[in-house]
Amino acid sequence: MAKNKKTFMCTECGAELLKWAGQCPHCKEWDCVKEHTFGQQTTKGRAMGYSGSLQAVQSISDIDLNTAPRIHTCFKELDRVLGGGLVPGSVVLIGGDPGVGKSTGLLQVCCHLSAKHKILYVSGEESLQQIGMRAKRLNLPRKDLLLLAETQVEHICATAEKEQASILVIDSIQTMQTEGVSAAPGSVSQVRESAARLTSYAKQTNTAIFLVGHVTKSGDLAGPRVLEHIIDVVCYIEGNHDSRFRVMRANKNRFGAVNEIGVFAMTDMGLKEISNPSAIFLSKQHATPGSAIMVIWEGSRPLLVEIQALVDETHAETPRRITVGLEQNRLIMLLAILHKHGKVTTYNQDIFINVVGGVRVNETSVDLALVLAMVSSFRNSPLPEQLVVFGELGLAGEIRPVPSGIERLKEAAKHGFTMAILPNANLPQQPIPGFKAYGVATLAEALEVMERIL
Repeated sequence: MAKNKKTFMCTECGAELLKWAGQCPHCKEWDCVKEHTFGQQTTKGRAMGYSGSLQAVQSISDIDLNTAPRIHTCFKELDRVLGGGLVPGSVVLIGGDPGVGKSTGLLQVCCHLSAKHKILYVSGEESLQQIGMRAKRLNLPRKDLLLLAETQVEHICATAEKEQASILVIDSIQTMQTEGVSAAPGSVSQVRESAARLTSYAKQTNTAIFLVGHVTKSGDLAGPRVLEHIIDVVCYIEGNHDSRFRVMRANKNRFGAVNEIGVFAMTDMGLKEISNPSAIFLSKQHATPGSAIMVIWEGSRPLLVEIQALVDETHAETPRRITVGLEQNRLIMLLAILHKHGKVTTYNQDIFINVVGGVRVNETSVDLALVLAMVSSFRNSPLPEQLVVFGELGLAGEIRPVPSGIERLKEAAKHGFTMAILPNANLPQQPIPGFKAYGVATLAEALEVMERIL
């Protein structure tokens, strides 16, 4: 008779504890430690393995390096995020807020690929009738797609093997449960073990698997953090419910670039990819104080984004510093640099920063554009409409170069911009026809150039 193993686990961070506690010592959350019971696990058949069945030892020189051809989906933007297409045997996690378009997008992909590939779509949340009605509403081809309503991982793997499916979709991983784990579906242990069994099946049979994942209130993926380490690709779909635009971002990718993005629009016919995302993030209005156009680098391509700053006199004891789409701590650092090296005082000003279109910017090339936008709002002087700005700002007030400067300038010129303020090291060796580039070395020089071209 197999003995069960009892342990305590945090439902928030997935940490394992030897005994119950009211507060998790790792994530400091209260009332989140629950008791879990695991059945005895054996290595027979490598049921709980992560990399497939047990293999013989091989020399690295004897390994076949010929890669399997990727499966191209119906979306070029999705192929870009995945690194060129879906890799056979890979496990891809698609996360996002409820209603953002995870199930709709995957259903579109499955229906279009089902003509050439055997696809099994497993739903643990919706009935098969609901899925069929959605496919009919979106006017998708419904002839060859296989559907299954099931939550038991072992039955799903057996059915997929019987049908010889080359692509398997699990919607969603939080509804799955596996034998040997007595916890409820959606718990940390069930999510972890279900993902491990599905990953093992994908490696053994060379089946590509899509997992749909829920997110928590803080925007993180629901379930244990180890889930992201087990699988190959982690993609998040970002977007506000009041906006029709959706941004898919790869936070982890073993087969391509990290932080690659794809841009989609949610329509009444499902997700539609946007081939020129820079155009949707640029304002069609006239130049206004506090607005600047920056060129950021996302994955393998440049992207033009508008950043807005509002600087207004405060009547409170402590001025407010609010950012949307940017890290707030970096704004505080840039304000200190602006005061020290730009002689602009904002201690009695409220400052609000917003990146237009819901884009979240993580790279440092936004520094110079953000500072000039704040100065523009502070002085109530709009920047020229045909101006783009990028560059990293150092603590000594120096303007540091950023990668792929020439590609950023070419992207700006392609969209009709004629001027740029950028680091000296990013000046093009060959002038771009009809384009004027102002190279600056310090923040003081950038402010002088800004006053000269206004």
